[in-house]
Amino acid sequence: MSVESRFYEAADGLRLHMIDVAPARDAGLLPVVCLCGLTRNASDFVPLAEALAGDPDHPRRVVAFDYRGRGRSDHDPDWRHYDLATERDDILRGLAVCGITRAHMIGTSRGGLHIMAMAPEHRALIASVVFNDIGPVLERAGLARIKGYVGKLPMPPRNYAEAIKLLKLGAGEHFDVLDAAGWLHHARTTFGEDEQHLGLQYDPALARTLDAFDLSQPLPEMWDLYDTLRGLPVLVVRGERSDLLSEATFAAMLARWPGSEGIVVPGQGHAPLLADRPTIDKISHFLSASDHAAAAP
Repeated sequence: MSVESRFYEAADGLRLHMIDVAPARDAGLLPVVCLCGLTRNASDFVPLAEALAGDPDHPRRVVAFDYRGRGRSDHDPDWRHYDLATERDDILRGLAVCGITRAHMIGTSRGGLHIMAMAPEHRALIASVVFNDIGPVLERAGLARIKGYVGKLPMPPRNYAEAIKLLKLGAGEHFDVLDAAGWLHHARTTFGEDEQHLGLQYDPALARTLDAFDLSQPLPEMWDLYDTLRGLPVLVVRGERSDLLSEATFAAMLARWPGSEGIVVPGQGHAPLLADRPTIDKISHFLSASDHAAAAP
């Protein structure tokens, strides 16, 4: 198995980054494309990617993207380009660079919105979907919490101990099942792999993209976009303590059409880290079953 950092150029010349995890042997299986949350980055998916690529029976390639302004991708000088349409063009360009014409898609939070928005014009790219704590209805409480912290780190942590303390202050009650190794992984993906230079792994200007949300008004629902995926295998992952994907929306997604599957990750909120063994195993089994469905005449 190899884990490679790759860079490519957006249509406007911005330098963008992806992580490309290749299995030791080509089993001829469809690859997996991972799309992260609003302020998150490709490193979130490394534990899952390594497990999928290293699966002894069903090894597969996994590609995870850093959107512009996140992770190792360049920041955009114009924050208005941190929008779904521009990012979707970046993703499609990255898929073309990778030679990927069909894949299983895993979307965490904003990544799931990208998949739904992509489906009407690019459904042929999508073999199956894993929605990680995201759906057609967004809860205002979750969005309010997200608006409250994006771009508002007063001072970067000096070490991982301080980083973990910061994370626990904001999310400890949502992720009380994490052990020391889990919190360290979360700190590394949130603040960086170099303890001497910790800081936000995204452009703080992302906060400006949330200004348009009027949380005093009902948010638009996206069931019409979700319905464009009808007939594809869908797995919905919900954090037991999620404040963005409600239990009602989770149930409605599973009831929308036959064959949809769901899993609730205990002791985690928005969004599950996809690093625990039961969740990884569930996703792996779902992908294997989806391979068979994609190959069926």
